[in-house]
Amino acid sequence: MYQYTDFDKQFVHQRAAQFRDQLERHLNGQLADEDFRALRLQNGWYIQRHAPMTRVAVPYGELSTRQLRQLARIAREFDKGYAHFTTRHNCQYNWIPLERAADVMDLLADVDMHGIQTSGNCIRNISTDYLAGIAPDEIVDPRPYCEVIRQWSSLHPEFVFLPRKFKIAVTGATEDRVASGWYDIGLHMRKNDAGEVGFRVFVGGGMGRTPIIGTLVRDFLPWQQILVYIEAIMRVYNRHGRRDNSFKARIKILVKALGEQFAKDVEAEFDAILNRDAGGTNHLIPQAEFDRVAACFAYPANVQPADGPAWVPPADAPAAFLKWLERNTVAHRVKGYRAVNLSLKRVGQAPGDVTAGQMEAAADLADRYSCGELRVKYDQNLVLPWVREADLLAVWQAAKAASFAAPNIGLLSDMISCPGGDVCALANARSIPIANALIERYQDLDELEDIGDIDLHISGCINSCGHHHSGHIGILGVDKDGSEWYQVTLGGADGSHGSPHATPGKVIGPSFASDEVVDVVEALIDTYCRIRTANETFLEAVRRVGIDPFKAAANAVRRTTAKAA
Repeated sequence: MYQYTDFDKQFVHQRAAQFRDQLERHLNGQLADEDFRALRLQNGWYIQRHAPMTRVAVPYGELSTRQLRQLARIAREFDKGYAHFTTRHNCQYNWIPLERAADVMDLLADVDMHGIQTSGNCIRNISTDYLAGIAPDEIVDPRPYCEVIRQWSSLHPEFVFLPRKFKIAVTGATEDRVASGWYDIGLHMRKNDAGEVGFRVFVGGGMGRTPIIGTLVRDFLPWQQILVYIEAIMRVYNRHGRRDNSFKARIKILVKALGEQFAKDVEAEFDAILNRDAGGTNHLIPQAEFDRVAACFAYPANVQPADGPAWVPPADAPAAFLKWLERNTVAHRVKGYRAVNLSLKRVGQAPGDVTAGQMEAAADLADRYSCGELRVKYDQNLVLPWVREADLLAVWQAAKAASFAAPNIGLLSDMISCPGGDVCALANARSIPIANALIERYQDLDELEDIGDIDLHISGCINSCGHHHSGHIGILGVDKDGSEWYQVTLGGADGSHGSPHATPGKVIGPSFASDEVVDVVEALIDTYCRIRTANETFLEAVRRVGIDPFKAAANAVRRTTAKAA
């Protein structure tokens, strides 16, 4: 993990002190709401439907147990006893009183955390693969590059007032586990024939009202030049991006409107920046600085490859352990280790929500079995990245005692969901009741295994925080004359989980009433089970036969409901 320097620590503490002064002036009536709004957003504080919401950055998803325990303390002492992990390496609190916000900022700074880059029209928190640094299919560890980009982009004076928010994702593996195709900039790390490290650069991905997959603009960019190239992209966006219409302000709209000219403009700006001095070296990442940052991401000192033959489970291991081993653990690049998923999906608890007690229990597990480190995963679960295979049975038993061991990773109940209308002022409908009803309906693990791998994503509004566009089944909350309705899409993909390409789902028809959604999903699943071929996944079946059979099944639910009424 990256280790904060004295400068880094001083920076976040000074930022917290600055925010305290701003907050006190606001509460004393010396700083109007509109003036304070921009200042609080710069530190991740929103005013939501019922209370303030703060978003805490977890850069590229890495957490120490010290940090997780502090997040648990904040949940217990300042919120309602829980927090929410998002799809983009953030931790959100929805019930902290504004007058206590500065105290929270101080506590975050004490453990090298903050809310910078989590809101506003700036470059947001940098995302990457939850298996970064440990994946067997990894070409280059993306974490040092993520950290360099994070430091460079934090409070960059040119890019704090962009036309709209801006998100960057980096992957260094052959499988795109960060869903980079859906980002404003998606960076794929590669090595050329000479073994040199570089990036494939995609620009213009995004969800929202107009789902678009990023466009390739550079096939190979030497790693030393990546900040220059991002700067060139940002300048073209800052110059030409729309500020008159927030729905058309994202860079995806500009890329689509300019076509090939966008890449030409970026290349021209890129060349102009490099040519400002003799060889452009003043604008490249210095090798010494990269090496300093990269040294923070070495393997933990006590991680050593196992000797001898490959590990096998004990002959008398319980069947439940073997199922968990298959479903909740992931291969590791270090012999004798695995990464372990801690499932946060359970009946009665919204996807991504985690209580203070659960955070402390996860921290205990990480301290004992994972070198004091966890990862926040794209699908809103936690991961222990450094578990010895010899400890897996003990980890399973401890995870089971803490309610983290449901063997449902990648299955229907392991869904993604935003908090929705229960807390969010932007939402058109609630997400949590739909998610909870589906989790309750699909509890039978044998049934879930028979259905197989499937991504179900739920968003409470078109802003797509639940990434419904990329779900194999996507559910979008919409408003109809003040009532909650839900639009369903099929065939979306995030670029991983057996689908090499990110794809937006297709709408299967008019929206459904809230009390129809569970039956609609059941009809979709039943249709798949009826038409699938041997070993065919849900997504493969949708792509083979199209959406019409599924659409007919969903519409039959609507007709049945109408007759009953």
